[in-house]
Amino acid sequence: MTREVLFPTTLVGSYPQPEWLIDRKQLAGRFPPRVRAKELWRVPEPFLAEAQDDATIMAIKAQEEAGLDIVTDGEIRRESYSNRFATALEGVDIDHPGTALDRSGHPNPVPRIVGKIRRRHPVEVADLKFLKRHTTRRVKITVPGPFTMSQQAQNDFYPDAGDAAMDYAAAVNEEIRDLFAAGADIVQIDEPYMQARPEKAREYGLKALNRALDGIDGTTAVHICFGYAAIIHQRPSGYSFLPELAGCACRQVSIETAQSNLDCSVLAKLAGKKIMVGCINLDDLNVETPETVAARIKRALPHVRREDVILAPDCGMKYLPREVAFGKMRAMVEGAKLLRAEFAS
Repeated sequence: MTREVLFPTTLVGSYPQPEWLIDRKQLAGRFPPRVRAKELWRVPEPFLAEAQDDATIMAIKAQEEAGLDIVTDGEIRRESYSNRFATALEGVDIDHPGTALDRSGHPNPVPRIVGKIRRRHPVEVADLKFLKRHTTRRVKITVPGPFTMSQQAQNDFYPDAGDAAMDYAAAVNEEIRDLFAAGADIVQIDEPYMQARPEKAREYGLKALNRALDGIDGTTAVHICFGYAAIIHQRPSGYSFLPELAGCACRQVSIETAQSNLDCSVLAKLAGKKIMVGCINLDDLNVETPETVAARIKRALPHVRREDVILAPDCGMKYLPREVAFGKMRAMVEGAKLLRAEFAS
C-alpha cells in the first residue's frame, strides 16, 4: 500500500476507453447517456465483459506507469459516469424512458421514475474488487450523486422532487457502505448538477448528499464541476454552488480550476476539507509542462493548507485521446514532484 505523500495525485474518475472497445466518435458526438447506450460498445455481448476487464487493466497500468498515487478503474465499463448505477435501481423504467433537460438545456432520454427508488444489489463492488486485484496502490471508486441522478430522471412517482433525491441518497449510502466493506480507500460522489442547478441544490440537494454520507466512516469525496470540456466549452469564472459544501459530511472536495482559471480564494470557505485541485485543462490537447501544473496548484495554496491539496484533472479524462491523457497524467506527477521539492521542508 502506497503511503500518504504530500501533494498526492489521482484521476477524477474516468480514463479514455480504447477505440477497439467503444465507438469513441459516437461517444463524443452526443451528450453523456442517462439511459443505457449499449450501441456504443464495439465488442459483441458474449465477449464484452472480458474485453472491459482487459481495457480496465490497461487503464490501471497506465496510471501506475504515469506514477499516480491513487488509482481508479478508469470507469472503463461505463457508458457514462452515472447511467450504469442509475439504471440498475428499482423504481425506474429504462425501457420506456422519459425526458429531462441536460445541464446545457437540451432534452435527453432519461430513466423514468415509476416507483420507490431502491438499490437492488451492489453495482460497483465487483469493479472495485477487480481494481484491488490489479494494483497495490491506494484505490478510489466513484458513484453518481443522489441530487444529480434526481435531475437526470423524469419523476412520474414522487409528489416532491426532494423525496426522490432522498431515496436516491439511501441507495447511494448502501452502495458506499458496501464499497468500503470491500476495501475502497476513497469513494467519490459525482455531483455536477449542484453547480448546474444551485437553487435546487440548496433546497434539497445538500440534504440528500449528507443522507448518502450518513454513518460513513471511510474517506469520501464530492466532485463538482462545470461539465465535460469536450461538450461544454464555456466556463464561468466561479462556482454557483461550492461554499455550501462546507456543510457536507465529505472529507474531500474535487473542483476544477485549470480551464476556468478559477479564483481560488473561494477555497478558504472549505477549511477542514482536503481539496482535489483540478490542474489539468481537458479542453486543451496540448500536454501541460510540470511547471504549468505546479503554478496552477500554487494559486490554491494561499487558501488551502499544502497538506490538504490533492492534484487531479479538472474532470474525467474519458474524451481525451489516450496518448494525450497519459502525457497529462505524467505532467501532473512531475508537477507534484516540483511542489514536493519546494514545500516539503
